[in-house]
Parts: sequence; structure tokens; C-alpha cells
Amino acid sequence: MAVMAHEGTFPILYRDHGLPAGAGMSNGYIARPDTRGRYPLVVLLGGIDGITSAVKDLAWRLARHGYVVVAPNLYRGLGPAPGSDFDAQVAAYNRVSDRQAMQDVTDAISWIVTDDAAFAAAGPAAVVGIDVGGRLGLIYAAHNQAQVAALVVAYPPLAGDEHRDLDVADAIGMLPMPVLGLFGAQDELVPPEGVDEAQRRNPHGQWLLYDGAGHDFLDAESDDYDAGAAGDAFQRILRLFGATLPQPVRQR
Repeated sequence: MAVMAHEGTFPILYRDHGLPAGAGMSNGYIARPDTRGRYPLVVLLGGIDGITSAVKDLAWRLARHGYVVVAPNLYRGLGPAPGSDFDAQVAAYNRVSDRQAMQDVTDAISWIVTDDAAFAAAGPAAVVGIDVGGRLGLIYAAHNQAQVAALVVAYPPLAGDEHRDLDVADAIGMLPMPVLGLFGAQDELVPPEGVDEAQRRNPHGQWLLYDGAGHDFLDAESDDYDAGAAGDAFQRILRLFGATLPQPVRQR
């Protein structure tokens, strides 16, 4: 089968997988190269509807380029049922504290780099967060700076979290690592003015607005999917990771 260069060249394994969550385990997701070696780690935080097919698709595509991708289930198995309405999704998200989510990310990283399979390279990871997962990614990176080599967030809420443990606006001003923010200029949930303010607070980051794109423009199953914006965003993510993470090391 012919493979386009932008699709990646690594054969991969992918599956639902138990990951540490507090005192127990929760069903997360892992995608990784199916070749012996050490591969840089990417932590992928899903949106308000959890680990969806779109999140898994992004994990597969990153794994095809030589990354170990782990997606912890920040809902600890108590997330909204598939097809739930927005109110149910918000209620599930509000049950997840910021500090609980940060601990689950830390535990997932510690678990995967010390696993006996030894396929994930030690050292700082990249974090990718979608929607509210992007907000949690911003907060995690701000408070765990030594653990994060690069941060990518796609259309996270940038305000309105006064009821949460931590303030995302404060976190944006605390980020020393390279940051890539991806937003749609026609997003009705995240106004362009908020993206401009994030760029002001984080001047070394790239906070991009895609003209004509709305919320969820990365999700091929969403009405807001924008193939042009999604394709450009993925290439930017690959370039960022190529510049900030170690190169994959295959072993014979």
C-alpha cells in the first residue's frame, strides 16, 4: 500500500489500556510504534466528551510519526455516556478537579516511562489538549514545567473558570516551554479577543486563528470540521515536536 509522507511511516499498535487513576486504574488509550526502540512521549487530553474516535485518530496519526501517545481517562470512567447532551458533558467535567486531573497526568507519565516494555523515552513529554483537555493541559504545563517539553492546545476555554480550582488565565502567563494554540476565528465559544489576550500573556507562543473555522475544526466527525485548518494544524504540531522532542530511536 502506498503511504504519503505526511501520513508517517511507523507501523503502530493501539488499544484501550488501563492507566493509573488515584488509588485504582481507569481505561485510557495508548498508540505507539510497533517496532523495538525508544520513542518520545505525547500525552493527549481529550475534550469534554472524553476519549472519542477523533482523539484516537489523532493518537494513531502521531504514533505513525514515531511517538508514544497516551490518553489518560481524566473522568476515571465516570464520564458522560456516548451521545450525551452538552449539559451532561459539562456536569461530568465539573466533577473532575484540576488537581485530580494534574495528578492523573503525572501518574500516567510515570507509569508509561517505567513500564517493563520500555518503549517510551524518559524525559519531558509533549502535551496536547483538546477543548477542556486543552485548558487542563495549560494548567498542567504551568504547574509541572519540568515535565513538559512542548504544549499544544486546540480551542480550549480561556475564561469563565472562576468556579474551578485554578485560573487558566494565570496559567497562560506561567508557560516557559514552546506553546502552539489552535483556534477557529468563527468559534462561538472562544472569541478571537480571548486568543489575542492569550498571545499577549504568552508572547513566545504561537496562538493562531484559522479564518473560517469554528469550534471542533480538528474533529472529522464534527459539523465544524475544516480539512484545510486541520491539515495545517497537524503539520505545525509535527514541526513543533520535531524541534522540541528527541528523535525516535529504532532498535534492531
